Amino acid sequence: MAPPANRRSGFSRRAQYSTFFQYTAGVMGAVVGLGLLVVSIVNPDAFATLRSAAADLTESPAQAAAGTRHTARSFVEEIGGFFQSGRENARLRRELVEAKVRLVQAQATEAENKRLKQLLDLQEDEGQTIAYSRLVSSTGSSPRRFAILGAGSDRGVAKGMPVRSQMGLVGRVLEVGLSSARVLLITDTESVVPVRRSQDGVPAFAQGNGDGTIRIRLVNLGINPLRKGDVMVTSGSGGLYRPGTPLAIVTELLRDGAIARVLSNPSNTDYVVVERAWAPAPPPPPAATEAGES
Repeated sequence: MAPPANRRSGFSRRAQYSTFFQYTAGVMGAVVGLGLLVVSIVNPDAFATLRSAAADLTESPAQAAAGTRHTARSFVEEIGGFFQSGRENARLRRELVEAKVRLVQAQATEAENKRLKQLLDLQEDEGQTIAYSRLVSSTGSSPRRFAILGAGSDRGVAKGMPVRSQMGLVGRVLEVGLSSARVLLITDTESVVPVRRSQDGVPAFAQGNGDGTIRIRLVNLGINPLRKGDVMVTSGSGGLYRPGTPLAIVTELLRDGAIARVLSNPSNTDYVVVERAWAPAPPPPPAATEAGES
Protein backbone atom coordinates (compact mmCIF):
# COMPACT_ATOMS: atom_id res chain seq x y z
CA MET A 1 0.00 0.00 0.00
CA ALA A 2 1.38 3.49 -1.11
CA PRO A 3 2.03 6.06 1.60
CA PRO A 4 -0.37 9.04 1.74
CA ALA A 5 0.71 12.27 -0.05
CA ASN A 6 0.09 14.49 2.99
CA ARG A 7 2.41 12.82 5.41
CA ARG A 8 3.49 15.03 8.26
CA SER A 9 7.15 15.80 8.91
CA GLY A 10 7.04 13.75 12.07
CA PHE A 11 7.13 10.62 10.00
CA SER A 12 10.63 11.64 8.58
CA ARG A 13 13.56 12.32 10.85
CA ARG A 14 15.40 14.24 8.12
CA ALA A 15 12.44 16.58 7.67
CA GLN A 16 12.25 17.11 11.40
CA TYR A 17 15.93 18.11 11.60
CA SER A 18 15.55 20.46 8.64
CA THR A 19 12.62 22.23 10.20
CA PHE A 20 14.45 22.49 13.54
CA PHE A 21 17.56 24.04 12.00
CA GLN A 22 15.50 26.51 9.98
CA TYR A 23 13.72 27.78 13.08
CA THR A 24 17.00 27.87 14.98
CA ALA A 25 18.75 29.87 12.22
CA GLY A 26 15.86 32.29 12.04
CA VAL A 27 15.87 32.87 15.80
CA MET A 28 19.66 33.26 15.90
CA GLY A 29 19.55 35.70 12.93
CA ALA A 30 16.91 37.76 14.67
CA VAL A 31 18.93 37.79 17.91
CA VAL A 32 22.15 38.77 16.05
CA GLY A 33 20.36 41.45 14.09
CA LEU A 34 18.77 42.82 17.24
CA GLY A 35 22.17 42.85 18.91
CA LEU A 36 23.80 44.68 16.00
CA LEU A 37 20.97 47.21 15.97
CA VAL A 38 21.44 47.88 19.67
CA VAL A 39 25.23 48.23 19.23
CA SER A 40 24.82 50.63 16.27
CA ILE A 41 22.47 52.78 18.32
CA VAL A 42 24.58 52.77 21.47
CA ASN A 43 28.00 53.08 19.68
CA PRO A 44 27.65 54.24 16.07
CA ASP A 45 31.44 54.05 15.46
CA ALA A 46 31.70 50.41 16.38
CA PHE A 47 31.31 49.27 12.76
CA ALA A 48 33.42 52.04 11.12
CA THR A 49 36.20 49.55 10.37
CA LEU A 50 33.79 47.15 8.76
CA ARG A 51 32.22 49.92 6.73
CA SER A 52 35.65 51.11 5.56
CA ALA A 53 36.64 47.60 4.57
CA ALA A 54 33.39 47.17 2.68
CA ALA A 55 33.96 50.52 0.93
CA ASP A 56 37.50 49.44 -0.02
CA LEU A 57 36.21 46.20 -1.45
CA THR A 58 33.53 47.95 -3.51
CA GLU A 59 35.68 50.89 -4.63
CA SER A 60 37.04 49.28 -7.80
CA PRO A 61 33.64 48.11 -9.05
CA ALA A 62 32.25 51.55 -8.20
CA GLN A 63 35.01 53.20 -10.26
CA ALA A 64 34.20 50.97 -13.19
CA ALA A 65 30.50 51.70 -12.85
CA ALA A 66 31.18 55.46 -12.62
CA GLY A 67 33.34 55.32 -15.74
CA THR A 68 30.61 53.46 -17.55
CA ARG A 69 28.04 56.06 -16.50
CA HIS A 70 30.35 58.91 -17.62
CA THR A 71 30.95 57.26 -20.99
CA ALA A 72 27.27 56.65 -21.48
CA ARG A 73 26.42 60.23 -20.46
CA SER A 74 29.11 61.65 -22.79
CA PHE A 75 27.81 59.54 -25.65
CA VAL A 76 24.28 60.73 -25.05
CA GLU A 77 25.48 64.34 -24.79
CA GLU A 78 27.44 64.02 -28.03
CA ILE A 79 24.43 62.62 -29.82
CA GLY A 80 22.25 65.36 -28.39
CA GLY A 81 24.88 67.98 -29.24
CA PHE A 82 25.02 66.73 -32.82
CA PHE A 83 21.30 67.21 -33.29
CA GLN A 84 21.36 70.44 -31.28
CA SER A 85 24.24 71.85 -33.35
CA GLY A 86 22.37 70.94 -36.52
CA ARG A 87 19.33 72.86 -35.34
CA GLU A 88 21.54 75.75 -34.21
CA ASN A 89 23.32 75.89 -37.57
CA ALA A 90 20.01 75.88 -39.39
CA ARG A 91 18.76 78.70 -37.17
CA LEU A 92 21.95 80.71 -37.75
CA ARG A 93 21.65 80.21 -41.49
CA ARG A 94 18.07 81.48 -41.44
CA GLU A 95 19.12 84.50 -39.39
CA LEU A 96 22.00 85.16 -41.80
CA VAL A 97 19.66 85.07 -44.78
CA GLU A 98 17.22 87.38 -42.99
CA ALA A 99 20.08 89.73 -42.08
CA LYS A 100 21.22 89.84 -45.71
CA VAL A 101 17.68 90.64 -46.82
CA ARG A 102 17.44 93.43 -44.25
CA LEU A 103 20.85 94.74 -45.35
CA VAL A 104 19.77 94.85 -48.99
CA GLN A 105 16.55 96.60 -47.99
CA ALA A 106 18.52 99.14 -45.95
CA GLN A 107 20.90 99.76 -48.86
CA ALA A 108 17.97 100.20 -51.23
CA THR A 109 16.34 102.62 -48.80
CA GLU A 110 19.58 104.55 -48.46
CA ALA A 111 19.98 104.78 -52.23
CA GLU A 112 16.36 105.88 -52.59
CA ASN A 113 16.83 108.57 -49.93
CA LYS A 114 19.96 109.77 -51.71
CA ARG A 115 18.08 110.06 -55.01
CA LEU A 116 15.23 111.88 -53.29
CA LYS A 117 17.67 114.35 -51.72
CA GLN A 118 19.24 114.95 -55.10
CA LEU A 119 15.78 115.43 -56.55
CA LEU A 120 14.97 117.99 -53.87
CA ASP A 121 18.17 119.85 -54.77
CA LEU A 122 17.05 119.89 -58.40
CA GLN A 123 13.55 121.00 -57.51
CA GLU A 124 14.84 123.98 -55.56
CA ASP A 125 17.30 125.08 -58.26
CA GLU A 126 16.61 128.67 -59.31
CA GLY A 127 12.85 128.21 -59.40
CA GLN A 128 12.98 126.85 -62.98
CA THR A 129 11.35 123.52 -62.17
CA ILE A 130 8.05 122.72 -63.86
CA ALA A 131 7.71 119.06 -62.85
CA TYR A 132 9.80 116.18 -61.63
CA SER A 133 9.19 112.53 -62.41
CA ARG A 134 10.76 109.21 -63.31
CA LEU A 135 12.02 108.17 -66.72
CA VAL A 136 9.63 105.30 -67.34
CA SER A 137 11.59 103.80 -70.23
CA SER A 138 14.20 104.59 -72.87
CA THR A 139 15.33 103.06 -76.17
CA GLY A 140 18.53 101.05 -76.00
CA SER A 141 19.08 99.38 -79.39
CA SER A 142 17.45 101.70 -81.93
CA PRO A 143 19.58 104.44 -83.56
CA ARG A 144 16.85 106.87 -82.48
CA ARG A 145 17.08 107.73 -78.80
CA PHE A 146 13.87 108.54 -76.95
CA ALA A 147 12.62 108.22 -73.40
CA ILE A 148 9.17 108.26 -71.83
CA LEU A 149 8.58 110.65 -68.96
CA GLY A 150 5.96 109.93 -66.30
CA ALA A 151 4.54 113.47 -66.40
CA GLY A 152 2.49 115.27 -69.03
CA SER A 153 0.31 118.29 -69.64
CA ASP A 154 -1.56 117.59 -66.41
CA ARG A 155 1.58 118.74 -64.58
CA GLY A 156 2.48 121.66 -66.81
CA VAL A 157 4.91 119.90 -69.16
CA ALA A 158 5.07 121.48 -72.63
CA LYS A 159 6.86 120.71 -75.87
CA GLY A 160 10.46 121.93 -76.07
CA MET A 161 11.14 122.05 -72.33
CA PRO A 162 14.61 120.83 -71.25
CA VAL A 163 14.87 117.67 -69.15
CA ARG A 164 17.82 117.06 -66.85
CA SER A 165 18.89 114.95 -63.88
CA GLN A 166 21.25 115.65 -61.01
CA MET A 167 24.15 114.61 -63.29
CA GLY A 168 23.37 116.77 -66.28
CA LEU A 169 21.21 117.36 -69.33
CA VAL A 170 19.06 114.45 -70.53
CA GLY A 171 17.22 115.93 -73.50
CA ARG A 172 14.14 117.95 -74.37
CA VAL A 173 10.42 117.25 -74.50
CA LEU A 174 9.38 116.25 -78.01
CA GLU A 175 5.74 115.21 -77.58
CA VAL A 176 3.33 115.73 -74.69
CA GLY A 177 0.40 113.61 -73.60
CA LEU A 178 -2.00 114.01 -70.72
CA SER A 179 0.06 112.07 -68.16
CA SER A 180 3.26 111.26 -70.08
CA ALA A 181 5.71 112.87 -72.46
CA ARG A 182 8.21 111.75 -75.05
CA VAL A 183 11.75 113.03 -74.57
CA LEU A 184 14.35 113.40 -77.34
CA LEU A 185 17.63 112.36 -75.70
CA ILE A 186 20.84 114.27 -76.35
CA THR A 187 22.37 111.06 -77.79
CA ASP A 188 19.84 111.01 -80.65
CA THR A 189 21.18 111.87 -84.11
CA GLU A 190 18.60 114.68 -84.44
CA SER A 191 19.68 116.36 -81.20
CA VAL A 192 22.02 119.34 -81.49
CA VAL A 193 22.94 121.33 -78.38
CA PRO A 194 25.15 124.43 -78.24
CA VAL A 195 27.95 123.74 -75.73
CA ARG A 196 31.21 125.16 -74.48
CA ARG A 197 34.19 123.83 -72.56
CA SER A 198 33.59 124.50 -68.89
CA GLN A 199 37.02 125.89 -68.00
CA ASP A 200 37.51 128.44 -70.79
CA GLY A 201 34.31 128.60 -72.85
CA VAL A 202 35.57 127.08 -76.15
CA PRO A 203 32.33 127.03 -78.25
CA ALA A 204 31.06 123.92 -80.00
CA PHE A 205 27.96 121.92 -80.88
CA ALA A 206 27.07 118.53 -79.38
CA GLN A 207 25.28 116.15 -81.75
CA GLY A 208 24.17 112.64 -80.83
CA ASN A 209 25.78 109.66 -82.52
CA GLY A 210 22.87 107.30 -81.86
CA ASP A 211 25.11 104.87 -79.98
CA GLY A 212 25.04 106.42 -76.52
CA THR A 213 27.82 108.96 -77.21
CA ILE A 214 27.84 112.48 -78.69
CA ARG A 215 30.02 114.19 -81.24
CA ILE A 216 31.57 117.52 -80.28
CA ARG A 217 31.97 119.77 -83.32
CA LEU A 218 34.05 122.90 -82.86
CA VAL A 219 32.69 126.22 -84.11
CA ASN A 220 36.15 127.63 -84.84
CA LEU A 221 38.17 125.23 -86.99
CA GLY A 222 41.92 125.09 -86.59
CA ILE A 223 44.08 123.53 -83.93
CA ASN A 224 41.87 121.35 -81.76
CA PRO A 225 42.10 122.74 -78.21
CA LEU A 226 40.09 119.94 -76.62
CA ARG A 227 41.69 117.39 -74.30
CA LYS A 228 40.52 114.09 -72.89
CA GLY A 229 38.62 114.65 -69.67
CA ASP A 230 37.30 118.09 -70.65
CA VAL A 231 33.78 118.73 -69.38
CA MET A 232 31.32 120.21 -71.84
CA VAL A 233 28.38 122.28 -70.58
CA THR A 234 25.52 124.04 -72.30
CA SER A 235 26.39 127.51 -73.54
CA GLY A 236 22.86 128.97 -73.65
CA SER A 237 23.29 130.16 -77.23
CA GLY A 238 19.93 130.42 -78.99
CA GLY A 239 17.98 129.87 -75.77
CA LEU A 240 16.12 126.72 -74.68
CA TYR A 241 18.96 125.23 -72.56
CA ARG A 242 20.11 127.47 -69.75
CA PRO A 243 23.89 127.90 -69.67
CA GLY A 244 26.14 125.88 -67.40
CA THR A 245 24.22 122.59 -67.41
CA PRO A 246 26.74 119.67 -67.48
CA LEU A 247 26.51 117.57 -70.61
CA ALA A 248 29.43 115.25 -71.36
CA ILE A 249 33.11 114.38 -70.83
CA VAL A 250 35.54 114.16 -73.76
CA THR A 251 36.85 110.61 -74.24
CA GLU A 252 38.36 110.65 -77.77
CA LEU A 253 39.88 113.44 -79.84
CA LEU A 254 39.07 114.00 -83.52
CA ARG A 255 40.49 116.39 -86.09
CA ASP A 256 37.60 118.83 -85.82
CA GLY A 257 36.30 118.00 -82.36
CA ALA A 258 35.90 114.98 -80.12
CA ILE A 259 33.74 112.06 -79.01
CA ALA A 260 32.26 112.51 -75.54
CA ARG A 261 30.46 110.34 -73.02
CA VAL A 262 27.23 111.77 -71.65
CA LEU A 263 27.14 112.40 -67.90
CA SER A 264 23.46 111.61 -67.47
CA ASN A 265 22.95 108.13 -68.89
CA PRO A 266 19.18 107.50 -69.19
CA SER A 267 19.60 103.81 -68.35
CA ASN A 268 21.05 104.80 -64.97
CA THR A 269 18.75 107.75 -64.35
CA ASP A 270 15.61 107.43 -62.24
CA TYR A 271 14.43 110.95 -61.46
CA VAL A 272 14.53 113.87 -63.84
CA VAL A 273 13.37 117.46 -63.75
CA VAL A 274 11.48 119.31 -66.45
CA GLU A 275 12.50 122.97 -66.59
CA ARG A 276 11.20 126.06 -68.27
CA ALA A 277 12.77 126.83 -71.60
CA TRP A 278 15.54 129.30 -70.97
CA ALA A 279 15.65 132.59 -72.81
CA PRO A 280 18.56 135.03 -72.60
CA ALA A 281 17.76 138.35 -71.03
CA PRO A 282 17.13 141.05 -73.62
CA PRO A 283 19.88 143.66 -73.88
CA PRO A 284 19.16 146.90 -72.01
CA PRO A 285 17.78 149.71 -74.18
CA PRO A 286 20.30 152.36 -75.17
CA ALA A 287 20.38 155.32 -72.83
CA ALA A 288 18.33 158.24 -74.08
CA THR A 289 20.34 161.27 -75.13
CA GLU A 290 19.59 164.22 -72.97
CA ALA A 291 17.95 167.08 -74.81
CA GLY A 292 20.22 169.96 -75.58
CA GLU A 293 23.39 167.84 -75.33
CA SER A 294 25.76 168.56 -78.12
